[in-house]
Amino acid sequence: MQSGSDTPRPDEAGQSGQAATRATRAGRDSDGRPRRPGILDVASRAGVSHQTVSRVLNDHPNVSARTRAKVEAAIAELGYRRNSVARALVTRRTGSIGVVTEDSPLHGPTMTLIAVENAARSSGMYVSVATVTQWDVDSVRGSLEHFLDQGVDGAVVIASHDDAVRAVEGFAHEQLPVVMLGPSDLSGGVYTAAVNQYAGGRMATRHLLELGHTDVLHVAGPESWLDARSRSRGWRDAMRQAGITPREPIPGDWRASTGYRIGQELVAKARTAGEELPTAVFAANDQLALGLLHAFAEAGVSVPRDVSVIGFDDVEGSAHFFPPLTTITPDFTELGRRCLDQMVAAIAGAPAVDGNVGASIRVRASTAPPRAGAQASRVGPG
Repeated sequence: MQSGSDTPRPDEAGQSGQAATRATRAGRDSDGRPRRPGILDVASRAGVSHQTVSRVLNDHPNVSARTRAKVEAAIAELGYRRNSVARALVTRRTGSIGVVTEDSPLHGPTMTLIAVENAARSSGMYVSVATVTQWDVDSVRGSLEHFLDQGVDGAVVIASHDDAVRAVEGFAHEQLPVVMLGPSDLSGGVYTAAVNQYAGGRMATRHLLELGHTDVLHVAGPESWLDARSRSRGWRDAMRQAGITPREPIPGDWRASTGYRIGQELVAKARTAGEELPTAVFAANDQLALGLLHAFAEAGVSVPRDVSVIGFDDVEGSAHFFPPLTTITPDFTELGRRCLDQMVAAIAGAPAVDGNVGASIRVRASTAPPRAGAQASRVGPG
């Protein structure tokens, strides 16, 4: 087709239009240059206006099912991708959120990040991730201000210990909605979502009590972590509600090596000082439980015949510990969904929704009733 005022003959116009259609189908302009299909291409293919395509893309209710199906088919056939920059200019939303997490291999933060990414992707949103090596106000402020400069719609902070909470509460910016994953009921307008760690601790302890154990020791996580404190509180309350005054918990962290050391110390005290082993142990996470299983097996203490062991997290491979580990399974998938629900509410300035997420128990071979007549176990000389 020539430019200027010359008018092409009908057959030339038809041939030119066919070439343009073939080029569009191939993702190229009529002169052969690569080109991404646009909203007008989708409208042409579906036989509708570009306004109708826009309504479909934005989930407008005033579109018939038949028309929506035609537009979606055209989008799939052409491989159309929405121009996020143009959309941001129109809606003042980028369709992206920032996530601040810690530089840690721990199971909980890792699974939470995956859950948030999956939930965001399902909602058509993009995720940008920043990691911090230490939770202080300056580090968190730097990450959140970086996201603010990027124009994200909101930010999620994945952490559940005191330093992280203080850092987030120290950042106040009305232009950046923040959802905190881990704690609940924070002040300062911060929206939260969290696994109900307290209920999980109670669930683990009640399982052991229902098996008949009355001497249930708790190997705790680090005191500075909200998760650890909540799990410990759940254990203590379940014991007291059963009319049992529990032993003092043994402080620990999240590492298998710590569980192994604590297990060795329990066995050594039983052998040298005549102290009785508990009939059951609730470990604050599966890694601590793994260390305990190692120490007990090495010392000839049978699990669950001599001591039952339950963990928390249901980490990959816990079904193949020896013996397979009974554990508490947080619903990380639901946590991701609740996080996105909170983010939508935060962006809209609406009241927070319920951010609490439950957990379930996975019963395996590491827990069983105590031996007949045994309330606690003694270990003979090694």
